[in-house]
Amino acid sequence: MAVKIYIIYYSMYGHVARLAEEIKKGADSVEGVEVKLWQVPEILQEEVLGKMGAPPKSDVPIITPSDLAEADGFLLGFPTRFGMMAAQFKAFMDSTGGLWGTQQLAGKPAGIFYSTASQGGGQETTALTAITQLVHHGMIFVPIGYTFGAGMFEIEKVKGGSPYGAGTYAGDGTRQPTELELGQAFHQGKYFSGIAKKFKGTS
Repeated sequence: MAVKIYIIYYSMYGHVARLAEEIKKGADSVEGVEVKLWQVPEILQEEVLGKMGAPPKSDVPIITPSDLAEADGFLLGFPTRFGMMAAQFKAFMDSTGGLWGTQQLAGKPAGIFYSTASQGGGQETTALTAITQLVHHGMIFVPIGYTFGAGMFEIEKVKGGSPYGAGTYAGDGTRQPTELELGQAFHQGKYFSGIAKKFKGTS
């Protein structure tokens, strides 16, 4: 039976969504896994989103807490807000109390990816503070470490991401993920799929 991996994200301007797409490609490259993209619900009104210049959402399905129980592993993505995950994703996590009460997610692997506006904007703190969500559910955090190889040590080019997971810089919103950042995202998907298979004993 295929290992089910859910890539769940929130993306206001499309940067996290782009990473999610590339992560899915990497995860899909591993045999024996079934990968699905999900968005968390938006909590801001359309009028507010319009004033913020946010584009329309994609047609990626909206996840509900009950959907989580079906998956064997998760990759969670979000932009940062003051060094932490965006409120939209936190609101979704806050709605998973029923799963927490029964510990239905305990023992399942989970990884994290993210976007920040600047180099000092939370590339590590966003992931680090998000780990608390996993801990209370009993999930097992799977970082990428330095498995991406030489790309982890790139200092001549601006590159998002860290040992915690893939990442990008949005800047003023016009900057898009680079080939190197997308390469790291692909790697995270592929690497995580291999780990998830080991957890389920199907490698």
